[in-house]
Amino acid sequence: MKLFSNFTSNPKNDILAGITVSLAMIPEVVAFAFVAGIDPLVALSGAFIIGLITALFGGRPGLISGAAGAVAVIFVDLIIKGHEKGMLMENPIENMGLYYLFAAVILMGVIQILAGVFKIGKFVRLIPHPVMMGFVNGLAIVIFLAQVEMFSHKNLVIGAGGVKKYVSTYMQGTELWIMMGLVALTMGIIWVLPKLTKKIPAALTAILITTAVVVLTGMDVSTVGSYIIEGGGTGLKGEVPTPNLELWENLPIGYDTFKFILPYAFLAAAVGLIESLMTMNLVDELTETRGSGNRECVAQGAGNIVSGLFGGTGGCGMIGQTVININAGGRGRLSGVMMAVTLLVFILFTDKLIEQVPIAALIGVMFMMVIETFAWSSFRILRKIPLSDAFVLIIVSIVTVVFDLAIAVFVGVIISALVFAWESAKRIRARKSMKDDGTKVYEIWGPLFFGSVTDFNKKFDPKNDPDKVEIDFIEARVQDHSGIEALRGVANKYLDLGKDIKLTHLSPECKELLMRRNPEFETIIETSIEDPRYHIATDLLDAEV
Repeated sequence: MKLFSNFTSNPKNDILAGITVSLAMIPEVVAFAFVAGIDPLVALSGAFIIGLITALFGGRPGLISGAAGAVAVIFVDLIIKGHEKGMLMENPIENMGLYYLFAAVILMGVIQILAGVFKIGKFVRLIPHPVMMGFVNGLAIVIFLAQVEMFSHKNLVIGAGGVKKYVSTYMQGTELWIMMGLVALTMGIIWVLPKLTKKIPAALTAILITTAVVVLTGMDVSTVGSYIIEGGGTGLKGEVPTPNLELWENLPIGYDTFKFILPYAFLAAAVGLIESLMTMNLVDELTETRGSGNRECVAQGAGNIVSGLFGGTGGCGMIGQTVININAGGRGRLSGVMMAVTLLVFILFTDKLIEQVPIAALIGVMFMMVIETFAWSSFRILRKIPLSDAFVLIIVSIVTVVFDLAIAVFVGVIISALVFAWESAKRIRARKSMKDDGTKVYEIWGPLFFGSVTDFNKKFDPKNDPDKVEIDFIEARVQDHSGIEALRGVANKYLDLGKDIKLTHLSPECKELLMRRNPEFETIIETSIEDPRYHIATDLLDAEV
């Protein structure tokens, strides 16, 4: 694979899509910065660095990465406790939580690179489709709720002991109606324009037209600039990110620091990779192509390491911006690169212009993205798919909204695995017959594994069976160590009763594992050219215990 493969096949579409995504990226990144309690420029720097590195080296052209809320939420507690630790030092350091944050982001990146090196990324392919649909639906709801929060003003309140916190008050009256009208205007343009022409990017056009309406009419509405100031920022002003030397000057390097940041770094790494890889799978389906999960893990890790070193926050793949990019025609790596570069250019040179963009325009873009992201077909198929799959789909959606993506995916996969094990366990069968010489034959059908062991044992009657018994596995498969132990146990019951037993049509690996524990089994296992040649999902060392 070439390093910069699939850089671009349509430069115009990729460039315009990248610009569109960068406009939609700013308010969301700033909002996540407020959630984490950090300077918006820290989050924006992280979005630029992570977005650029993953666009160039990631495993999925067209996937957009940045400072995501799923990761930001994890670091809130780290920052608060880090500030407290800083004030308790012999020489108190203000904002110590930020230095712990940068260190955690670097460690997060290291963990993600290790995940890619050890090829953990491929396991995302094992995520069942109902979990994927639940993830998409839940995330669409989360994004929608995040946009609803934008219909509010954040007021800084100083409580007891000088504790600062932001209190949201929702818009009312004329202000609310104007906001809703501008959102509707933006959504209308995005819906109608593609029906007239697809040569002009609908989302970018909608943002420009809505901004022009606000500027020309002098409407007093919430803009990107006012939103940042409400959150305690001073506006979109910044410099090209440079290495954060203060990190190494103020951070106490040692085991205590490592122990403190490790849980946060590990959880952020897991959440970041799951969200990135799930987003990658979604793009695979939308574009009917296939990305590299392990390569994406390494790129995400490298992006977070550099972001931490340069004083930026952590991030991952962002489904909302990715869908906007794909729908705007962004298919190559150039779209992601353009998003990152445009984001930096906006911050450095056009901060006053971008601050004039009304929040309503960006909310409209995100609402349309929510509509396009949500798997509406899930309502139609709920009654047509197995009840267990419908249950998983709904549970994953709810857990994504209530908790977070990582927990939702783990819950969904665990439930799906348990359901699969239960259903597979019920498939074990034993067809009984008698040979002319009086040998009773048990012809086993179905998988023999930990879930079906109990039913398997119930199929046999050692005390009442004749002196000669044959257990045939031609239509069965021993799948794990539990299955091996069950088979060994049944065979020993017949041997202990002094009966002649034969085991036929076992795979070579199954025979080896049985004879390691019971060498005498060599006399009861029959070998045939019809023996299957599958492997057993078990650790060979377990058989020696």
